[in-house]
Order: sequence, then structure tokens, then C-alpha cells
Amino acid sequence: MKVHMPNLAKFFLNTLMICCTFFGFSFYAHAQQAPSPTKVVYHIDDAESQGLKGLRNLRNHLDASPTTQIIVVTHANGIDMLMEGAKDKKNNVEYAPLIGALKSRGVRFEVCEITLKNRGIKKDVFILDADFTPSGVVRIADLQAKDHYAYIKP
Repeated sequence: MKVHMPNLAKFFLNTLMICCTFFGFSFYAHAQQAPSPTKVVYHIDDAESQGLKGLRNLRNHLDASPTTQIIVVTHANGIDMLMEGAKDKKNNVEYAPLIGALKSRGVRFEVCEITLKNRGIKKDVFILDADFTPSGVVRIADLQAKDHYAYIKP
């Protein structure tokens, strides 16, 4: 059996062109996908010094970048801003309406359950917009390391 080299070369060239076209379309399709939104975790551990400032930061963040996915993790004295009737002491501003407005924009507010246990606080004293996490510190670490959230502490 005699193999003609030109036909064999033509076959390989055609195969190579088909592969290049396929991979070219694959890369083009991948490049056309919408970029994933920025993900940020805000860390609040002292409502008195971070509460109002943090909520302003959150509002400004979403005003400038509305598709950002934001989770606020509170622990220690930071959980106080999520309690029913909580107010900023300096300005006498109630936190709940500000938190509700941010929640309606997709922000998630989480309370550390270890803090609840250590301070003897029950979940029913928190506003309805509050969610709970077993450990605030572990949650922050996981969001950063596993889920690639940027970290902000106001």
C-alpha cells in the first residue's frame, strides 16, 4: 500500500484548522461572558464606632457599584446595631430603617451566634433583617478564603 504524502499532509492541515476554529470559538465565547460581580464582606465588631459610618459606606458602595454582592458580618459589640430599637448614640439615628433599605438592595446582615451565647442574648431581640451565622470570625475567613470576598472594616 502506497501512501501519498500530499494527501496525508492535507488531512492533518484540515484537522488542525478545524481544531483551531473550535478553540477560537471557545475562547471567544468565554471572553464574551459577563464579568462576575465584586463580592465584599464588611466586618463590624463595634456598633458604637462603626455602625453609622459602616451603613453610610455600604450605601455609598452600592450607589457607585450597584451589582456588588455585600455581606455584613457582625460579632462582639457589632451585633448591637441589629437589635430592635438600636440607635446611634451620637446622632440618635435608628439603625433599622437604614439596614432595611440596604437589605432591599441585596445586602445580607449576619449576627455571630457565639457572641449571642457569650452575652446571653436570644435571637428574638434582633430585627427581622438579621440573619445568623455560627461564628462571625469563621464566616469572615471563609468568605475571604473560599468565596473570594474582599474585606472591609469601616
